[in-house]
Amino acid sequence: MTHSPFQVSRLDTAVESIRTRVTTAPRVALVLGSGLGDFADTLEDAVAIPFAEIPTMPVSGVQGHAGKLVFGRAEGVDCVAMQGRVHLYEGHPASDVVFGLRLMIRLGAKIVVITNAAGGANPRLDAGELMLIEDHLNLTGTSSLLGPNEDALGPRFPDMTAAYDLKLRELALGAASEAGFQLARGIYAGLLGPSYETPAEVRMVFAMGADAVGMSTVLETVAARHMGARVLGISCITNKGAGLSHGVLDHSEVTETANRVKGRFVGLLRGVLARIAKGEAE
Repeated sequence: MTHSPFQVSRLDTAVESIRTRVTTAPRVALVLGSGLGDFADTLEDAVAIPFAEIPTMPVSGVQGHAGKLVFGRAEGVDCVAMQGRVHLYEGHPASDVVFGLRLMIRLGAKIVVITNAAGGANPRLDAGELMLIEDHLNLTGTSSLLGPNEDALGPRFPDMTAAYDLKLRELALGAASEAGFQLARGIYAGLLGPSYETPAEVRMVFAMGADAVGMSTVLETVAARHMGARVLGISCITNKGAGLSHGVLDHSEVTETANRVKGRFVGLLRGVLARIAKGEAE
């Protein structure tokens, strides 16, 4: 894969275009993964902008990814939600994979909630569970910071000790408890895809310490931390990993399971945002 260096001028071109349609600066950015995009439809005073209408914005062709930025409010918090994302496996360079996330931060977001649909590598995780990401393994073979550093965006060597913000994790656990369910906690392994993992690969990542596996999130988290944004990560476990169940993995199963738990997922996000509105994230 050829590397396409990230350019601040390209990012600012997109910002200028969006500012002609939306003037409110978002406080929280949300990346909504496969089957989880419905949360954006619950935002108040929503303004939706398709990726294709944003200059320099990469566009995804993956089923279940709407491909829109949606601006609005939830629980009194100004938000921008990214319905869908682009992936490495589509042939995009890493800099394009994180373009949408960088754009939302450039628009003003200081907190980023990154969600994904993931397979369970830990046998104790069942389909339909929501998992709080405590840390990750980047097994994609690349980095969103590959190439010359853009000093205007962040440092050459960003610290990743607390990639997933501890205070935000506490808020999410509290929001889940208030909603009447226990939020699982674990490590997310990001792989390249697009094929689902083999049983041996699922055993490998579990042995390495991962509880869930997917094809996104890790590059976005690195880019967000590079820009100084705080990250909350949540996985929807849509299926048990290969070798842990008897069925054949299919993308329709991913979206079906995500749709089944979307009520719980939306409630969790709203609970987190309500706590942010009260200043509990500070």
